[in-house]
Parts: sequence; C-alpha cells; structure tokens
Amino acid sequence: MSKNTTILPKERIDRCIYLVRGQKVLLSHDLAMLYDVEHRTLNQAVRRNISRFPADFMFQLSMEEVSILKSQIVISSWGGARSRPYAFTEQGVAMLSSVLNSERAVQVNIEIMRAFVRLREFLTTHSELKGKLESLEKKYDQQFKVVFDAIRELMKPPSKSTRRIGFKISDQGQNERG
Repeated sequence: MSKNTTILPKERIDRCIYLVRGQKVLLSHDLAMLYDVEHRTLNQAVRRNISRFPADFMFQLSMEEVSILKSQIVISSWGGARSRPYAFTEQGVAMLSSVLNSERAVQVNIEIMRAFVRLREFLTTHSELKGKLESLEKKYDQQFKVVFDAIRELMKPPSKSTRRIGFKISDQGQNERG
C-alpha cells in the first residue's frame, strides 16, 4: 500500500472519535466496523488479553453515558446491543492492532493514529487562534470602536417607513403610484 493510499476515508474515522470522561475515545462497535470484524469478536479478543488494557487504555461506558451518546447520535448506531460498549483511548486503539493481529487492523490503526494527530493539531491551532484574537481585541479595542459601531449599525433592522410601497386605487378607478 503506497504512502498516499488509505484504507479508510479520514472523515469516517474522524466521525467515530468522541469525548467521554474528558478523553478522546473510539467505541468498540465503531472499531469493530472499522476493522471489519464482528463486535463480539473484538470484545472477545479484548477479554482474552485484558491485561493489555489498563483503565487509561480502555473503560466500559456506564448506562448513563450510553444514553447520553445515543441522544447525541440520535439513533443508536450499535443497534440495541445487549452490553455496554467499551471506550478505547488512543493507547488502547494502538494496543488493539496487536490483539487483533491482522493486516487490516494494522492499516486501520495507522489511519486512526493519524486521526488523533489531526485532532490534536486542530485543537492546538484553535486555541492559538482564540488567544491571538482575544489579544487583538484587547489591544485594538479603542482604535476599532468606530468600525465595530459601524458594523452594529449595519446589523440593525431598517426603520419602518411611513411611505407605502406599491399601487393604490384612486376613487376614479385609475392606478396611481404610491
């Protein structure tokens, strides 16, 4: 597989990353779909190698977290699973490739690691831009007050005119422009 060829579109992976308990995670059902294995197969591989997945690599969602995620996603993407899904941190996802031991798992993990890097870069850039904007607002607030005031004036709804627009019918039956 060449450097520029990816096994999955990056957007597909990006949509699977959630923020749970303050950590960026991928859920077991999404990972099973990405790895192209059954959900129970993934869970079974994890249970057989549970010592490789400490709490900072993987945790099981509470019922409350499951219901919150279902409401955010609107429809349950895991279709009424009988068990609560596992959430895998970046380190847990990295460990999965050794547990699943397939070429696809390795390739998917590479793409997932790239997704985590993109997310970190985006968050860093976003916080830097926010800081720069706040700094500029503080520095130039008085100098650009006129500009901000002009923009606010443009945003106001137009005042109501007493002049009517359109045609009116006069008593003689002729149309006059109003």
